[in-house]
Amino acid sequence: MEVNGYTIEPEANLRAANLPKANLRKADLTKANLWMAKLPEANLTGSNLSLANLRGANLSEAHLAGANLSFANFFSANLTGADLFGADFFGANFFRATFLETTLIEANLTGANLGKADLFNANLIRSNLTGARFNKAYLVGANLGGANLTAVQLRLAILPEANLRGAILSGVDLVGTNLRGANLTKANLIKSNLWMAKLPGADLTESNLSWANLRGANLSWATLRGANLSWANLSWATPKRNIFGANLRGADLAGANLRETNLTGALADKHTVWPEGFNPAAAGVISK
Repeated sequence: MEVNGYTIEPEANLRAANLPKANLRKADLTKANLWMAKLPEANLTGSNLSLANLRGANLSEAHLAGANLSFANFFSANLTGADLFGADFFGANFFRATFLETTLIEANLTGANLGKADLFNANLIRSNLTGARFNKAYLVGANLGGANLTAVQLRLAILPEANLRGAILSGVDLVGTNLRGANLTKANLIKSNLWMAKLPGADLTESNLSWANLRGANLSWATLRGANLSWANLSWATPKRNIFGANLRGADLAGANLRETNLTGALADKHTVWPEGFNPAAAGVISK
């Protein structure tokens, strides 16, 4: 198959190839070398790019819906505005890649490396991110509603205002992660590691944080109405890292570790469950 003078085939050498708006629908480019290739607005719908080298490639506004990109290398690639609906990126490398306002709805990113990737306003609704690595990734405004983030690494990632409503985050590494103002309503955070995480103003209504590690986390003014915090570790909360002013109405804190936790101004009600022997009034909790 010839396109713009280039031979399109498995293991093809398309290094720095110029293929803007090229029609590569269902093309087989397994193990192809597309290093620094120019593919803006290209149609790669249903194509096979597994194990391909796309390091530094320009795929802005490209169409990759349903494509197989498993174990492909996208190091520093540009995928701004691309359509990746339902694409398979199992084990792919996206370190430092750019996904500005990219569509990744229902995409499979299991085991993918997205360290330091820029996913500003990316749409990852219902995507499978099991075991993916987002360490130090930029996810401001990203939509992860209903996504599966089981065993994901989000250490030091930046997610303020991100939508994680109903997301599965059980066992996730969120050490030092910035989730300021994020929507985590009904999220599953069982046994997640949120040590020193930044969650001021976050909405955790009816979320499940049982057995989670929130040691030193900042939950000031966060909404935890109806949340399950049973046996969670909320200890060592300094004035800068606290639960000051948080809404704990209806929350379950049975067995939680509240040692040195700052609960001044936190709101509770008769439905709030406290650890045995804990005196909320003495801790500065306001019961209404």
